[in-house]
Amino acid sequence: MDQIRGLICILGPTASGKTSLAVALAKKINGAIISADSRQVFRGMDIGTGKDLAEYEGVDYYLIDIRDAGADYHVAHFQDDFQEALLKIQAQGKIPILCGGTGLYIQSVLQHYMFTAIPRNDSLRFHLLEKDMEELEKLFLSMPQPTTFKADISTKKRLIRAIEIASWLKDNPQAVVKQPQKPAALVFGIQLSLDDRRARITQRLEKRLAAGLIDEVKRLMDAGVSADKLKFYGLEYKYVTAFLLGEMDRQQLFTKLNTEIHRFAKRQMTYFRKMEKDGIHIHWLDGTDFVAENVEKIIGYLL
Repeated sequence: MDQIRGLICILGPTASGKTSLAVALAKKINGAIISADSRQVFRGMDIGTGKDLAEYEGVDYYLIDIRDAGADYHVAHFQDDFQEALLKIQAQGKIPILCGGTGLYIQSVLQHYMFTAIPRNDSLRFHLLEKDMEELEKLFLSMPQPTTFKADISTKKRLIRAIEIASWLKDNPQAVVKQPQKPAALVFGIQLSLDDRRARITQRLEKRLAAGLIDEVKRLMDAGVSADKLKFYGLEYKYVTAFLLGEMDRQQLFTKLNTEIHRFAKRQMTYFRKMEKDGIHIHWLDGTDFVAENVEKIIGYLL
C-alpha cells in the first residue's frame, strides 16, 4: 500500500459501525486509527462512549483515554492532539485513519479551522444566554468578520460561540490566529436507512445498559465527577445521572434516552450534510453491506 498518501477519514452517525470498518481497513493497509470522538478521550468513560477497545485487536489507536473524566476538552485541544498523532503515525510509516462521529472535530482538521483556540468569554456568554435565536443571529450578522471565519450558527450554543469569536477578533484586530495544518484526505461516510439506524441504536442501548452503563456512571460519581459535568458529557451520561439522582425511573431512562439518541443521530447526519455544503466531498458507503465489502470499496478509491 505504498501508493496511499494522506489521511483517510471514516465518519457516520452513532451505531453505524465506524470502528469495525476502520479496524478492518487498518489491518489491510497497515493503518493506525485516530479517534474523532469528543468523549472517548476520557478515562473511565467506556461503555457510554462505546470505546470497544477489544475490537481494535492490535491496531494502534490514538486520542482515546488521554484525559481524566471531569476534565475539559474542546476542539482546539483536539486539533493539537490530532496533529501530534498524525505526525507519529506518519513517522512510523503507517496510514492514518481518522474515525468518529463528532463532525465539528473532523471538520476542524480538514478545513483550516483557525479560530478554535480563541478563549471563552464567560461574562459575554452569560449575557447572550438571555437572548433568543433571532436576537443572537441579528447581533452576529451585524458584527465585522474576516472572510476566513465561516461560522456554524445552526444552534444557540454554536451561535453564542460564533459571537464570542467575532467579538474577540474585533477587540484584537492585530492578533495572528494559529492556522492548523490541513491534511490531504479522502473522506468516507457510513449511511443507513432510518429504520436500520433506529434498530441499531435501540439494540446497542439495550446492550450498554446490560453491560453495566449505570454502574459505570455511578463509579464516576463516586470518584468525584460532578453531576453537572457528567450531564455535559453527552446523552448516556446525562440521563443515567438523572436516573441515579432519582429524577426518573428505569423505564423513563430507557425511553427518553433512546429517543434522544435517535435525535442525536439525525443531527449528526445534518452536520455531515453541512460539511458537504462546505466543500468536503464524502464518499457514502452502505452500512448494511459486509465490512469486507466496504473495505474493498475504500481501497478501490485509494489505489
